[in-house]
Amino acid sequence: MSGKPVQKRTSGDAAAVDDRSVAARLFAILDAFAAPAGATSLTLTLTAIAQRAGLPLSTTHRLVAEWVSWGGLARHENGQYSLGMKLWELGVQTPTARNLRTIALPYLEDLYETTREHVHLAILDGRDALYLEKLSGHHAVRLISRVGARLPLHSTGVGLVLLAYAPTDVVQQYLATSLQRFLPRTITEPEAVRKRLAEIRLKGIARMSEEMTAGSSSLAAPIRDRTGQVVAAVSIVTRTTDTVDSEHERAVRLAAQGVSRALGYRRAQQ
Repeated sequence: MSGKPVQKRTSGDAAAVDDRSVAARLFAILDAFAAPAGATSLTLTLTAIAQRAGLPLSTTHRLVAEWVSWGGLARHENGQYSLGMKLWELGVQTPTARNLRTIALPYLEDLYETTREHVHLAILDGRDALYLEKLSGHHAVRLISRVGARLPLHSTGVGLVLLAYAPTDVVQQYLATSLQRFLPRTITEPEAVRKRLAEIRLKGIARMSEEMTAGSSSLAAPIRDRTGQVVAAVSIVTRTTDTVDSEHERAVRLAAQGVSRALGYRRAQQ
């Protein structure tokens, strides 16, 4: 994206003077989401996108639909749009878009050295937890997770944390559809999930056992940006035992707090 302002055109003469290619118009739509300095996120109406991109509303509607279909933009229940996580999913392989991973990695490595268990870093993407990083030991329990993979929110530790701190409409939409039961202990009843999310918000940590992979348990905690918004989750996955390891829980909390501080979060901002 160029980040350059697009020359404004009136709806009457847009078609006549706009000689940009289709690709340039598509990128102009992405440029419309360049957030002002200090803003952490940006959602726009279709009309606002058209105005910022200098495109007729009909053209904007068509091109935005293409971006949504591909995953480059996300449409919310209120009819507004924001950048989609497909851009992240592709961009995790490039140094420029690996800021979160780069900032978090020292803390993830410390967490691994402390626990010698699987360590995960994930963000929310629609109905999934998108895994940005995974550190594993040779003797850790076998898992299906991998960098770039997507797993359901209700059956993973990082997913539950991300869902717990997601906007209310996101939670309602997620629980309005049938939740897959992967194992007998997977919690799928909406009210039971809601109660669980409330407990996570209260205690600041998610605990789960044998809900996605047999023989594994997870501890996960939220990562916040400088505004206090939860932008990611960190977890460890261990072999299932009868007791909760308080040292493991403390290590996960410290890792999440460390990454949050590195992102500019200060507790006084809550």
